[in-house]
Amino acid sequence: MARLVIVSNRVSVPTGRRVEAGGLTVVLRDGLRKADGLWFGWSGDFAEQPGPAKVTTRGKMSYALLDLNQDDYKGFYYGFANGSLWPLFHYRLGLVDWKAESYRAYRKVNLQFASELIKLLKPDDQVWVHDYQLIPLGEELRKLGFTGTIGFYLHVPFPSGDIVEVLPAHVELGQAMLNYDLIGVQTDRAHHDMLDFLERWIGAEREGEDLLYAGRRVRTGVYRAAIDTLGFGKEAAVAVENEEVRSLEESLGGRTLMLGVERLDYTKGLPLRFAAYEHLLATHEDWLRKVIMLQIAPVSRGELAQYRALRSDLERATGRIAGRFASPDWNPIRYVNQPVPRKILSGYLRVAQVGLVTPLRDGMNLVAKEYVAAQDPQNPGVLVLSRFAGAVEELGEGALLVNPLDIERTAEAMRDALAMPIDERIDRWQRCMEPLRVWTARTWYDAFVHKLHEIADANSKLAHAA
Repeated sequence: MARLVIVSNRVSVPTGRRVEAGGLTVVLRDGLRKADGLWFGWSGDFAEQPGPAKVTTRGKMSYALLDLNQDDYKGFYYGFANGSLWPLFHYRLGLVDWKAESYRAYRKVNLQFASELIKLLKPDDQVWVHDYQLIPLGEELRKLGFTGTIGFYLHVPFPSGDIVEVLPAHVELGQAMLNYDLIGVQTDRAHHDMLDFLERWIGAEREGEDLLYAGRRVRTGVYRAAIDTLGFGKEAAVAVENEEVRSLEESLGGRTLMLGVERLDYTKGLPLRFAAYEHLLATHEDWLRKVIMLQIAPVSRGELAQYRALRSDLERATGRIAGRFASPDWNPIRYVNQPVPRKILSGYLRVAQVGLVTPLRDGMNLVAKEYVAAQDPQNPGVLVLSRFAGAVEELGEGALLVNPLDIERTAEAMRDALAMPIDERIDRWQRCMEPLRVWTARTWYDAFVHKLHEIADANSKLAHAA
């Protein structure tokens, strides 16, 4: 069987000691638990003149770790990937910071990835590239002569073409995407917008869900990122006995917990969530002293000014809400900037009677799925979910849906969740759980990899026929 090669911006070799907050690493490890392959990416270390990738092995998986030049990485990651692409793909045009030198660094690092990766590739390897940081990698591998099957998966939203067009390099990046054999996205909406962009702005020819461009056939599809649903639920049931989880529960003093968990990022709608909670307390005095909101938001991309400003805004909002409503024996809000280990976090999610997932835009949002999976089936909590999270395509039937920009209605949804009777909570939870039982991290992984195998077989037959 052909070897699978995973490529992502950052590779975290498992040590058993690292705190993980979820996302790409956890999902792939859930999917790759029984796999035999190579995972390639940045080591997390810098070098003035980076050398070849260093390969290490853990179980059946090998990890190839590449050092990068610090200046190149800053331009690649902070300058273009997160200064231009991240806000663009999340519909935040006012935050797009285009600098030609950052784009050059982005292309340079992708070329460096390709130049080192190709030294490790075998002709029949199947390569699976992940996320917006590495869009040009497939094109760079093709230029270096790799003819094997390459798939690309986007973990963030793909906006409409008239938004992508704002980026000066949109044509180059669109052409680069069409060097892949398979492109996967998170949602039906992203799939529609991506196909439209590649057809109308780049000139690809549509044939169903396939794209034809420059003699290549590119398959596309929706592959919703998922979690180990049953495993996470079992983990949460055990975690409630953990000392830290029990300490949190005791500290509530019988009060209801509303919980939000995400990286500190302007796409997550946290200032609006805080404002909605403040409105809830101001307009529903019957919930004073009866509810506590805990927001866990580990700092990310702290080097960027927007993120530093966001942290300051949330700290001020926390102080304002506490100063306005707190009493000597009750603080209505708790705000934590430190990551929480996954096993403890699963217990926190189970304890929370309301889960708050209200981003302004999200590709999927796995925390929404983890919250549902963590619940006690006999006494489940309620998920308050943004209409703009990709998870709404699966969880929309059971969650309370909100537009995070509408502070008053979001506050009402919080109140409805807090007051919801047990029968309705169970019914809504069951409707959320149904798709999560069917489509898991393993299903997601298997579906994408199976399609890669299918494409490789088809390409091999065409090559032999020629």
